[in-house]
Amino acid sequence: MDRAEKKELVATLNGVFKNTNVAVVAHYSGLTVAQMQILRKQMRQVGATVKVAKNRLAKIALEGTDVASIAPLLKGPTLIAFSNDPVAAPKVASDFAKAHEKFVILGGAMGKTALDPNGVRQLASLPSLDELRAKIVGLVQAPATKIAQVVNAPAAKLARVVQAYASKSEAA
Repeated sequence: MDRAEKKELVATLNGVFKNTNVAVVAHYSGLTVAQMQILRKQMRQVGATVKVAKNRLAKIALEGTDVASIAPLLKGPTLIAFSNDPVAAPKVASDFAKAHEKFVILGGAMGKTALDPNGVRQLASLPSLDELRAKIVGLVQAPATKIAQVVNAPAAKLARVVQAYASKSEAA
């Protein structure tokens, strides 16, 4: 890799780190290519990305970003998973680590907050943004349905009373 390519990679990584909400650092030594492809695919499905870059270049790219606290974790064969959804990348990384013992989560960062491996696992246990949105819509929609039932109930009762009187007068 020549100097121009390195500068381009550092600039690209810097842009990524500035725009990301959460980053997870993990060791991937011992994983097969097929396992790495599975990890990348799972990350893509939730809107997250996995990058493997030279640690020295990644540290340069981290300077001046919110997730700069992950720089000390970049030692050895590391990868960085990141996403805009604060739960997506940690959730996939934690699930993948449970299934593959050679994948070891070192830590991460959510904004300016540094996370240890337990912090990443706790973040992964939270519901995702889509799940939270669905719950909020359900909470908002439920009272509206109940209001409609309460408003319609007296009219329905009145209609039944009128129908009962009409049936009674026809029978008489």
